[in-house]
Amino acid sequence: MKLIIFGATGGTGQQVLQQALELGYAVTAFVRNPGQVTFTHEGLTLVEGDVLDSARVQSAMQGQEVVMCALGAKAKSQDMLRARGTKNIIAAMQAANVQRLVCLSALGCGESHALLPFHYKYLICPLFLKHVYRDHEVQETYVRESKLDWTIIRPAVLTDGQLTGRYLHGELADNQPLKMKVSRADVADLMLNQVSKSVLGKALSISY
Repeated sequence: MKLIIFGATGGTGQQVLQQALELGYAVTAFVRNPGQVTFTHEGLTLVEGDVLDSARVQSAMQGQEVVMCALGAKAKSQDMLRARGTKNIIAAMQAANVQRLVCLSALGCGESHALLPFHYKYLICPLFLKHVYRDHEVQETYVRESKLDWTIIRPAVLTDGQLTGRYLHGELADNQPLKMKVSRADVADLMLNQVSKSVLGKALSISY
């Protein structure tokens, strides 16, 4: 299975990269700075490029079978990097006839907003993370309208904890108690599970 990761040097992207290699996938990591990948692996191909460079993204997409989008940006950034980059990724997938997309978003987007505790709904998200959520909302719109075989993953607050394989995930109930945190390793685990245990056309929340 050939898999390409966008955002492979970010916190969650690094976990996706490492776990995908451990699972035996042939992995292409699309990165702006190849020097940030500090190891080599027989299953790893590094492609240098900017996700906003549509021609470069299209070139890297050739021959791929599964796309993992784990793009990140600074919380105060207003450049809509996730949305703009995802739009380029989708266009490249459509041109190369690659159908499977697993895209990282955030708990609180769309209908999952109801899962947030009071202080997240009315303080943290609107005051400190409004640009992040705006970016993700537009990103999700592009994914939903793409007609690809997509799954959106919406994690709670990300931590650097261990891979446990034990987490709540899916279309969670509004009254379900959540710890509002989850490790990047477990998020990567759920993303990679979608390669073989595919839930298509849905947004899956994940939290402890």
